[in-house]
Amino acid sequence: MAKLLAALDIVSDGRLVAGVGPGSSQRDYAAVGIPFEERWGRFDESIRALRSLVRGDADAFIGRHYSTDGLTLEPHPITPGGPPIWVASWGSAAGMRRVARLGDGWLASGYNTTPATYRNSLGLLSEELRASGRNLQSLPNGIATMWMYVTERQREAEQMLANVLAPMLGRPIEALRDLALPIGSPEKCAERISAYAAAGAERIFVWPLADELRQLEVFRERVAPLVAAA
Repeated sequence: MAKLLAALDIVSDGRLVAGVGPGSSQRDYAAVGIPFEERWGRFDESIRALRSLVRGDADAFIGRHYSTDGLTLEPHPITPGGPPIWVASWGSAAGMRRVARLGDGWLASGYNTTPATYRNSLGLLSEELRASGRNLQSLPNGIATMWMYVTERQREAEQMLANVLAPMLGRPIEALRDLALPIGSPEKCAERISAYAAAGAERIFVWPLADELRQLEVFRERVAPLVAAA
């Protein structure tokens, strides 16, 4: 992973931001023979090991699960200190402590938050940062897995929730309706994106549910101007 990040940092001319998370599926861990209960300890160590490699630390990181002893990374990233590593968290108190301790930024999940809970999580993060002598302005944030589909037809929007997103996530459609996902008319999508901006979100990475290129074009042409105006 460190090698991959270094290469991407080079070819992107230093524009890479790395978002990392432990995953939440026990099946992923079973597939590679790693106990699921080890995920947080392994995740914390993996971030420290990645940082040690991309920074070229003179002292190796040696943990319970991972070690960079005897390893060097070449070529080095062109970003001094390596690309920023944003830590993914749904926004719990424990997650915000981890972000404050290990992250260069916080990456939230669009299908596990609402504008209200996002604002609350930012408050938790601010408290954790203050305890370490930092402030919220020093740590950027963003929201990934923000599924999006722009359509004027309410029935089509409902079909996207019921036939595409609900089966993919294994969640009832009622739970998805309670979220603030930008699925629906341009005005509705802009309203929901703007609500996250008002809650403190700095970046939102939209993810079209279908017809990706066309949806991104529609979002740029019809939704983004409404967000900017708001």
